[in-house]
Amino acid sequence: MSHKLKIAGWISVGALAGALTTASLQTVARGSLAPLPLEELQQLAAVFGMIKSDYVEPVDEKKLITDAISGMVSSLDPHSQYFDKKSFKEFREGTSGRFVGVGIEISQEDGLVKVVSPIEGSPAFRAGLKPNDLITKIDDTLVKGLSLNDAVKRMRGEPNTKVMLTIFRKDENRSFPVTITREEIRTQSVRGKVMESGYGWIRLSQFQDRTVDDFVKKVEEIYKADPNLKGMVLDLRNDPGGLLDSAVAVSAAFLPENAVVVSTNGQLAESKFVYKAAPEFYQRRSGSDPLRHLPAALKTVPLVVLVNEGSASASEIVAGALQDHKRATILGSQTFGKGSVQTVRPLGPDTGLKLTTARYYTPSGRSIQAKGIVPDVMVDETEEGNLFSALRTREADLDHHLTSGQGAEVKDPGREKAREDARKKAEEEARKAPIDRKIPEFGTDKDFPLVQALNQLKGRPVLVSKTMVERKEEKKEN
Repeated sequence: MSHKLKIAGWISVGALAGALTTASLQTVARGSLAPLPLEELQQLAAVFGMIKSDYVEPVDEKKLITDAISGMVSSLDPHSQYFDKKSFKEFREGTSGRFVGVGIEISQEDGLVKVVSPIEGSPAFRAGLKPNDLITKIDDTLVKGLSLNDAVKRMRGEPNTKVMLTIFRKDENRSFPVTITREEIRTQSVRGKVMESGYGWIRLSQFQDRTVDDFVKKVEEIYKADPNLKGMVLDLRNDPGGLLDSAVAVSAAFLPENAVVVSTNGQLAESKFVYKAAPEFYQRRSGSDPLRHLPAALKTVPLVVLVNEGSASASEIVAGALQDHKRATILGSQTFGKGSVQTVRPLGPDTGLKLTTARYYTPSGRSIQAKGIVPDVMVDETEEGNLFSALRTREADLDHHLTSGQGAEVKDPGREKAREDARKKAEEEARKAPIDRKIPEFGTDKDFPLVQALNQLKGRPVLVSKTMVERKEEKKEN
């Protein structure tokens, strides 16, 4: 999740590379003088020189520098990133909800690109790609060894051009090629409807530039269809997050005016901030309050928020705020645990740096980083239990993950056993005929967690998980 783009001033070091051996360098670090490590910079310059003079073939100087910056930034945590010209453009397209590509949300696993979810209606969705598919080749390029950023670059391109992806589907133990035609992806981040008389469902799949406006329109549609709602389900399952101001706005739609939504804290003075449910904390510069037309009843309608292991970042802010203010019952499974804020700063006209600058905290002061939101009511993803949730990667599983900053981490000895059990269940499901497979159908009467959420709103018995327990933050072995 990131703030809206911020413009940062240029910081001049004021020394040539050749002066590294004689000059004691200093740079201004946000108002205080911080000496640069001279010896290490001399080593960096020496390595650069040796590669230029001794490597088996000529190398691109610009690429060497770019790769060095990328490596330095990526070693910090999984969410900090250096943007070159193309990736910076693609990042901005992603937050706007429009880009040209195949239409998949991805992560990395064992050096390969893992499909988190195909975007509904996208070329990848139509081609049959599934969550947990592993991409091993992009055209003729092996994915092993590519950064996630490089993999994204190769999958994106011009409209109506083709890309061939080689897929390894673990639950079927097979590899196969899929040729996909790129097109402009217009992600629809808000869906919703009246589930049955008196009860509405609204789903947010991501927090983008357009999310708040689309959310308001969908709420208005639901209230127009049924003005006397008795309850609402806000579905944040598999919502990976997005823009902070959008999360603050969605929280404010349900909370009293000026209620604390989230606070942030980091080294910089600007990272120490409290966001409240008021227009000045989410309103875009040139517009008016996007929530001004919402029905007043939305502030008091009984509310259940659905979350799972795929709910991350901005969606965790919303769930945590509504939970702390006792405005909603949180139902589902423990969330992803991404409680860090990324600020994007341009480094020039077409490059930038996405840097983790703060942790965020719920209104009661809880850090969600590497922990997540623990639901008020634990509910499995199917009536038969959690078939695949243990296979999902959470923040605490990522290399170099930022710790919570609140107490010691503990290792969960049952985690690998749960994963092995989930793998066996996944294999069993894969052997069944497609019609018999238990694939979640969000927003239908076969959506088990949604049915339980409606039961919660109606005061009926809820089938609470008998096996799910809070997962503590795990300590990563170095």
